[in-house]
Amino acid sequence: MKKPLFILVLILTTACGNPETQTVELSCGQCQFGLTSQDGCDLAVRIDDKAYFVDGADIDDFGDAHDKDSGFCEVIRTAEISGAIIDERFKVNTIALKD
Repeated sequence: MKKPLFILVLILTTACGNPETQTVELSCGQCQFGLTSQDGCDLAVRIDDKAYFVDGADIDDFGDAHDKDSGFCEVIRTAEISGAIIDERFKVNTIALKD
């Protein structure tokens, strides 16, 4: 009976996919990455020298965005993320700050 369970897990993993993580720069799109397509301060990710606004996480989810030492409007941070670029925006599944 263990074999069918293993096959079911394998099928679900294959069907649902296992989003790969990648190490990227994460910061304020407007203050740090120069994005101008929307107003305010919004979380963005830079992948291969191109910045994308993030959908699925807010800039203040990680503390005060304007904190002088760690805020995304003040510094560019490194993060391990998973998700996908869809319609020129990054749809995030997971974010783990590395610094």
